[in-house]
Amino acid sequence: NNNCGILWSLEGPCKQKKLLSVCFCRERYRHRDSRSSPPSDRHRKRPRSRSGSRERKRVRGDEERERRTEGGNRERSYTSTRGSREPEELSPVQRHDEEREEEELLKPAWIRCTHSENYYSNDPMDQVGDSTVVGTSKLRDLYERFEEELVRRQERAKATRPKWEPPKTKLDLDQDESSSESECDSDGDSSCSSSSDSEVFDVIAEIKRKKAHPDRLHDELWYNDPGQMNDGPLCKCSAKARRTGIRHSIYPGEEPVKSCRPMNNNAGKLFHYRITVSPPTNFLTDRPTVIEYDDHEYLFEGFSLFSHTPLTNIPLCRVIRFNIDYTIHFIEEMSPENYCVKGLELFASYLFQDILELYDWNLTGSEDENDSTGCQRFHFMPRFVRFLPDGGKEVLSMHQVLLYLLRSNKPLVLEEEIANMLQWEELEWQKYAEECKGMIVTNPGMKPSSVRIDQLDREQFNPNVITFPIIVHFGIRPAQLSYAGDPQYQKLWKSYVKLRHLLANSPKVKQIDKQKLTQREEALQKIRQKNSMRREVTVELSSQGFWKTGIRSDVCQHAMMLPVLTHHIRYHRCLMHLDKLIGYTFKERCLLQLAMTHPSHHLNFGMNPDHARNSLSNCGIRQPKYGDRKVHHMYMRKKGINTLINIMSRLGQDDPTPSRINHNERLEFLGDAVVEFLTRSESQNHDGHTLFISLSLSLSLSLVLSVFLALSVQEPLTDRQLIETSPVLQKLTDFEEAIGVLFTHVRLLARAFTLRTVGFNHLTLFTICPRLTCSADNHSMQPSTATTTTTTT
Repeated sequence: NNNCGILWSLEGPCKQKKLLSVCFCRERYRHRDSRSSPPSDRHRKRPRSRSGSRERKRVRGDEERERRTEGGNRERSYTSTRGSREPEELSPVQRHDEEREEEELLKPAWIRCTHSENYYSNDPMDQVGDSTVVGTSKLRDLYERFEEELVRRQERAKATRPKWEPPKTKLDLDQDESSSESECDSDGDSSCSSSSDSEVFDVIAEIKRKKAHPDRLHDELWYNDPGQMNDGPLCKCSAKARRTGIRHSIYPGEEPVKSCRPMNNNAGKLFHYRITVSPPTNFLTDRPTVIEYDDHEYLFEGFSLFSHTPLTNIPLCRVIRFNIDYTIHFIEEMSPENYCVKGLELFASYLFQDILELYDWNLTGSEDENDSTGCQRFHFMPRFVRFLPDGGKEVLSMHQVLLYLLRSNKPLVLEEEIANMLQWEELEWQKYAEECKGMIVTNPGMKPSSVRIDQLDREQFNPNVITFPIIVHFGIRPAQLSYAGDPQYQKLWKSYVKLRHLLANSPKVKQIDKQKLTQREEALQKIRQKNSMRREVTVELSSQGFWKTGIRSDVCQHAMMLPVLTHHIRYHRCLMHLDKLIGYTFKERCLLQLAMTHPSHHLNFGMNPDHARNSLSNCGIRQPKYGDRKVHHMYMRKKGINTLINIMSRLGQDDPTPSRINHNERLEFLGDAVVEFLTRSESQNHDGHTLFISLSLSLSLSLVLSVFLALSVQEPLTDRQLIETSPVLQKLTDFEEAIGVLFTHVRLLARAFTLRTVGFNHLTLFTICPRLTCSADNHSMQPSTATTTTTTT
């Protein structure tokens, strides 16, 4: 806290923005109890005596929180004003200032790690290979405890439940009976669909099968199954077709990665990058995940990425989510030291598999590679940091993160504490409920296993029976089950939009048409208001069996961006493999990506789209801020008077600016023009028509005659006397009789019928002079005898 105060007083205006975001995050966590508040029950912290210096530190911390309040308000206003302005509304000066501030935010900072506490050893004698830190036996015991208590808990809970055999649907029967191969293409959400029109897929039966699962947590909460979407299988390809294609997580050019040493940090072979997302909308939450260590608060700011290969020549990753155009930055920084690869893998398994249930996110390659001993292509480390006075950061060591998760692993409500909780005063209960709000809790073995707590109620409906408190979760029903996926609603919506467009462009609107529009709008509203069709749902769950995780929704928000980034990186490495195959390296990697991407493809999730949507609904933030829906098609429209006016009103610029059109059709049109130019120049470069026309327009006809009619110059009057001695010219007399025209210079007719493959000969003089020399005195053009080339006329 004191460091933050020094920063605020010393830093200039250019760095206030970075500090504002820091203060904003820490100010939002003011609901936490102050250190001097006495505990109200035994599961709270025990009171401890405080020295005078600690009291002074507490007072300074309170003053610092008051100063951060103003910083938080400024940050909110900055975010709102920036999000409300369109890029076209910014002046060049404002755009330059924002770019400079963004560069200041993304500038790599020096970092240091917290104390190793005998969990790591940096003694050179203990190092193996290219590591700088190696884990001790104490760290090994911690990993075994974490794996036993948290990582394997889900597996043990599922093993105790009876195995459920889901009823087979028509699709399962068709796949069992059919041995024919089918192919699949990638749609906008990276899902696969069969090309066979005869295949019938019973969506209703699939939805009923998922609803009938005995371990389902609630009827309105949807869960993830490996290889499954909410309404059926993700991919309907044959076994042979699944062996290839990026849609099957098989990236061309990728090779298996040699396994890392689990008990050291492999600093010599891993490249470290800090991941940030801009703008920060929907990633700065009111209740961030905070870890207290050594009388300091370490806030979660994102993830670190460790890659086995350097991420060079890879453009920034841009993705549209919540109708907001986000940019994912990966900034190379000094790597933190106090971690081991095994700890990163244990944390990733706990977060991505047990909490978020991202079963289809594959970082190794094909299914055959999963069984090998290869290493994952990326490792992720959560960053819990506190800011230092001189612009650096102190990153919490990885073992402290694992210890925090182990400490947080306790029941949400103890059974023996229910009666005591019911006797709490309202203020005390509200205080505990506020602490739990936004926290991710898990019920091992259930589907889904983890949800976000939005409210915690202790109302007792039956005075004779004491029940557990109720978890209230506000979720979103999948589109396949809401009005958005209802065929009747879609048909009615299309007719409504069509009629509305016709009335808006009609010079005179009749009253009957207005009534039709009103009736259709009311019919749409009725469908939306049906309880079975509503998109927003309220879920009430008993808190019995739920365990705290210590993770809040901000961690899940950042984690759901990682599949998008990894897909982006692996795809660009495939494009680098394409460069090697064709022997040419593209300079503008974004244009290459645009050229190789179909306009119908949208990089929204980078994996199974329904898995990502379910995880965001269950564990993401409760009320995300949505941007303008026009961002999806703002620069995609190709016709319309407004689009034409916008294009024609743009002024020329001295410097080239990238286009905002994010589809490859403009490249297709440009490519067609380039190919046409090259084919024309190749097929017609022997014709001298354009040269002769330009000469006749710029000079005189006599010069054209001297160049083009060299045959007539040799024989000014006529050359028909040569017909008797030339068999070729004799054949042309038949043509003259047929058309009824006699040529004075018959050799010109012979030249017209001569192919360009015929070389030079004295009969037709089949040459022209490609270079003409110009005299500076009289500006007369004379044929140059240096070089000649064959041509047809």
